Amino acid sequence: MTGSMLIALKDSMHAISSALLAPTITVLLLFVAFMVIELGSLLVEALTERRKVKINLPALLDAFQEKDAVEIKKEIENSHLFRRQKVALRELIDHSDLPAASHQALARRLLASEELHYTRITNRTDLVARLGPMLGLMATLIPLGPGLIALGQGETKILADSLLTAFDATVTGLAAAGIAFAISRLRKRWYEDYLSSLEALLESLLEVFDRERRIKE
Repeated sequence: MTGSMLIALKDSMHAISSALLAPTITVLLLFVAFMVIELGSLLVEALTERRKVKINLPALLDAFQEKDAVEIKKEIENSHLFRRQKVALRELIDHSDLPAASHQALARRLLASEELHYTRITNRTDLVARLGPMLGLMATLIPLGPGLIALGQGETKILADSLLTAFDATVTGLAAAGIAFAISRLRKRWYEDYLSSLEALLESLLEVFDRERRIKE
């Protein structure tokens, strides 16, 4: 009774394992296709956002001083800031009539919204970087069972096919994960610099408008 139950459990586990091979390989191929799309997206982002253009942040912060909202808006529009930075700064300027505490809360919310936006972008490639090797290992181990059985029966062709599938899965998973890791690291470096600059600009605007409130009082 126990032996037959054990055999049934082993057969069920083998059936599940075999059934997972096709979906695992499919997901790995989708990861590779997704990485090709992400590489194109990275290239477009590098060109359209003009990452090579250096922003003179101290000069821009100095330009905000002793100017009203309209003049500051012009400085922002004429600068080489990224589009999303300009949108966030305009949003803060448009609500400069808010009380100081509410204005600061809005600035924090704008910064947090940008952080969330870019975290979502990097999470996509982070996920591939983590799951790629795992799925590659799954698609490597699953064919080895039938391959070892074939080896015991002298079926070298089946063994060769199983090993080829296993090695291809490993390479595919590692390649997708490696590309995803490189993209994530590069984007995180861009976005950290972007968010640091945006935080400095938002704080500078808060100081300018806070000074104007004290003068009016």
